[in-house]
Amino acid sequence: MDLLSNLVTGFGYLAGVQPAVAIVVGVILGILAGAMPGLSPSMGVALLVPFTYKLSPQISLILLGSIYIAANYGGSITAVTINTPGTPSAVVTSFDGYPLTKMGKPGVGLGTSLIASTVGGIIGTIILIFFSVPLARLAVKLHPAEYFALAIFGLATVASLGGKNWAKAFIAAMLGLLINTIGIDPISGVQRFTFGNYKLFDGFALVPALIGLFALSEVFSRMEEYKLEKGVVAKFEKANWPKFMDYWKLKFTILRSSILGTLIGIFPGAGATIAAFLSYDVAKKSSKHPETFGKGNPEGVAAAEAANSSSVGGALVPLLALGIPGSATTAVLIGALMIHDVNPGPLLFVERPDIVYSLFAALLVANAVMLVLGLWGSKLWIKVTIIPKKVLLPSILAISIIGSFAVHYSIFDVASCIGFGIAGWLLKKHGYPAAPIVLGMVLGKLAETNFRRAVLMGGYSVFITRPVSIILLLLAVASFAVPLMQNRKNSSE
Repeated sequence: MDLLSNLVTGFGYLAGVQPAVAIVVGVILGILAGAMPGLSPSMGVALLVPFTYKLSPQISLILLGSIYIAANYGGSITAVTINTPGTPSAVVTSFDGYPLTKMGKPGVGLGTSLIASTVGGIIGTIILIFFSVPLARLAVKLHPAEYFALAIFGLATVASLGGKNWAKAFIAAMLGLLINTIGIDPISGVQRFTFGNYKLFDGFALVPALIGLFALSEVFSRMEEYKLEKGVVAKFEKANWPKFMDYWKLKFTILRSSILGTLIGIFPGAGATIAAFLSYDVAKKSSKHPETFGKGNPEGVAAAEAANSSSVGGALVPLLALGIPGSATTAVLIGALMIHDVNPGPLLFVERPDIVYSLFAALLVANAVMLVLGLWGSKLWIKVTIIPKKVLLPSILAISIIGSFAVHYSIFDVASCIGFGIAGWLLKKHGYPAAPIVLGMVLGKLAETNFRRAVLMGGYSVFITRPVSIILLLLAVASFAVPLMQNRKNSSE
């Protein structure tokens, strides 16, 4: 009863004008931050932290939490409409979202992403409310060997992402892992492949890399096709927003991906991107028509968006229950809490339940506000797709450069974005997908750091002596081998 009474008190706190305004403003700013390439959820939250100094701890956390959850949805808008993912996790949304737009059905992609994001966010918040403490205790008990096995399991999804071109997908993933080795060694501190350039000490920033690989490579491909003057625009259907039954068909995909996204979000360092990749892979393997993934299947959009939105609730579990950031954004939130002399951790539920439960209530309301604003703005989002290419492509180029510069205010990031754009364009011409490169870059640090920590703690045998580790590794082998066997079987028939 304490839980329910505290939750009712939290909803009661939201009845005031300030909390309501904070939620609406936070959702609007979050959608804008997510939709703008270069402004990730963590950056959107970080930019607003200075404006919360004069606010109460409750209002501050409500505002920043609303930004966090809305930014994950915002990234899908540009991913679906112009193949320019606003956030790293929206890369997965673009796999099927942008093909839907090219088919003349942007409303299907946008509608699916909105509903999946809303449902995923609500499910993630419900799990956060009821299971935050026990789930956090489970996550922090995991050994580095288990974190390494989780990363390998994530990398094994390249077999599904690549389809029949699994070999090229595998090579692309290895390229991503190699790129991830550039910089200072996380264990020994030795410089690796920096060539004496201090700007490479932290390696290549992920945001400029993904903007280059997805947005700029698309611009270069379109320029090569020389369709600027032809103004080729798909004829959009008037009633292409999904019906209720279209959403109902996706119920199991959304539910499964929401639960999976929440669980992955709990693991510190995993985050929305890994959750989206893994959920997409599971959805593809569970689908009756896996061959349609990557060609405009709403299931792919639903899986990615439900997972990345639900991961918000998961990432907040270790933050609130143990004071451990589960993602880059929750690391910023810790700083925001400490500014107000609030220390996250187990005692927070006892000493300041008003802050915790008002946040829980605000996250549920923020998802509802996001749904309303998403439906209201849907006509505006779709209009992006009918902008003439001779206007749209230079605009994407400009936004990409500005977004890359905004990450660290560095010309080097702009140059790396352009470099990755050229590389992505060349790789695409030869049939190498960009998604596995991003997957390798995202999981590389998690895999390498925890592999070496595990070996230092228990030797090489630790990976097979720990039950969770060996189960995850066996699942990774199966995840990689089964799609290959199916492809071989289908090609022989």
